[in-house]
Amino acid sequence: MLKTSISILVLYVFSSAIATGQNLTLKVFGNDAFENQVIDSIGYSKKHKNYSLINSEIDSIQNKLFKVGYFENEFSKIKKENDSSYLVKIDLKKRYHTIYIYYEKTNLSKTLLNAVSKKVYPNYFELPISKIESSLNFINTEISNEGFPFSKLSLSNIQTVTDGILKADLIIDLKTEKRNLNNIIIKGYEKFPKSFLKHYLKIKPGQLFDLKTLKEKTEQLNSLRFARQIKSPEILFTKDSTTIYIYVEKTKSNTFDGFLGFGTNEQTNKLDFNGYLNLNLINTLNYGESFSLQYKSTQSNQKLFQAEINMPYIVNTPVGLDLQLHIFKQDSSFTTINQSLKLNYQINSNHKLYTGIKSTESNNLLNTNSYLAVSDYKSNYFTLAYEFTKPQFYNLLFPINSKLYIETGLGKRKNADTSEKQTQLLLDAFKIFNLNKKNSIYLRLNGSSLISNNYFENELYRFGGINSMRGFEENSLLATSYGFINTEYRLQLNPTIYIHTIIDIASFKNNVINLNEKLYAYGFGFGILSNAGLLKLNFANGKTDTQKFKFSNSQVHLSLTALF
Repeated sequence: MLKTSISILVLYVFSSAIATGQNLTLKVFGNDAFENQVIDSIGYSKKHKNYSLINSEIDSIQNKLFKVGYFENEFSKIKKENDSSYLVKIDLKKRYHTIYIYYEKTNLSKTLLNAVSKKVYPNYFELPISKIESSLNFINTEISNEGFPFSKLSLSNIQTVTDGILKADLIIDLKTEKRNLNNIIIKGYEKFPKSFLKHYLKIKPGQLFDLKTLKEKTEQLNSLRFARQIKSPEILFTKDSTTIYIYVEKTKSNTFDGFLGFGTNEQTNKLDFNGYLNLNLINTLNYGESFSLQYKSTQSNQKLFQAEINMPYIVNTPVGLDLQLHIFKQDSSFTTINQSLKLNYQINSNHKLYTGIKSTESNNLLNTNSYLAVSDYKSNYFTLAYEFTKPQFYNLLFPINSKLYIETGLGKRKNADTSEKQTQLLLDAFKIFNLNKKNSIYLRLNGSSLISNNYFENELYRFGGINSMRGFEENSLLATSYGFINTEYRLQLNPTIYIHTIIDIASFKNNVINLNEKLYAYGFGFGILSNAGLLKLNFANGKTDTQKFKFSNSQVHLSLTALF
């Protein structure tokens, strides 16, 4: 039994050695040391499994030599040195380093030729031999983008000019006349709003066919909240028409957002709760429209109701309409109603301009006029705004990489005694700096300023809470002007879970009570994206520059954004 096992083992080792020895070796050499160096520099595979692969490798070597200018190289017959080794000798002969390519002026612009050559003349241009293939491919691509998708380029009448220099004629075969886009067909989401094709993607029938540009434009579908591209577009060419098929699917875009916050009330030393509800309906009517409704109740006896409607591309024009109603009530002190109407113009998928009007009416609810900081007033503003958005489609948690919104308002405030000119300024911007796939830094800058000769308390800005200065109660901070910076270091544990730090800094002025103060907040948080939506929890402690750190000042903010 032992002898049999040993015999089997010896047979296995011997068989393995034979199998290993079946690999064939190829050696290519030239006439001298210089040619050997050239051959080694282009590189080739020396080990092959069979004889046909050796022939393929020789063809590959010859093509590489053509590309570096050895057009006249010749190989000897393959010589078998032994059972597993083969030798091939190559004669490189003359090397060409430059080619003069003659062209017709009517077919090519000088601008296009300058993109591939530094030496362009009225009827020819020069190229290094090594750049022939890449340069002709580039020229052909540009011709294709001008409406000739079937164009072909070739070199004809190749001749020797002098030692190391060739010349040739450039032949351009356009095949057909210029192609224009005739039909656009949406597959998968047939009710996709067609106005977005024309004004958002800038694709419409009759425009020049350019496949590269069309692919770039359709990728912008992924920045829409209600649809995404499921595969690259396809083109159907017939004798007299060109049709593009765009593959889109409708995505879940409606959200229901709410959070619960709690902290210790410094006056009562009891635990207080606050929260809000936020409903967003997007593209419910397959028009690309959006509707948002928000209701908020805070522990400071504040009530807020806000409704907003956005209708893009009215009557298939590039102009959209935004309507907003904002109602705020501060306990039994006052109510403020803001109404705004804006027209927006979508420059492209990243840039948008706004212009509109905004009116405000505030009423003093106090029974006595002894509190002069609150007063009845009405104001009207003319507004201008600009918005920039840059998406990052690949990230489920953070689909927007950067955003900038700037708004200015010029108007007048009237009350029983005076009429006052005022200016409003608003800035909201954020940017995500991706260090690598898992680590990133988030920075947000937000600020507003009301410029006026005098102020009422019921027209001040209110900020603080999970969406502004964390570590403070919702809308607990009043200011005539303020600015804050939110910073986070984020670590994505996987595509749906992340943890982050919180460091917030703010500065604000309240000219009603002559207050100028700085604020700081520190903490941490996490977010989890599931089928139910995005769950976020933040723990932050806020303090002023004159206060000492107190753990009792900490705020816990919990929010859930459900997607449906």
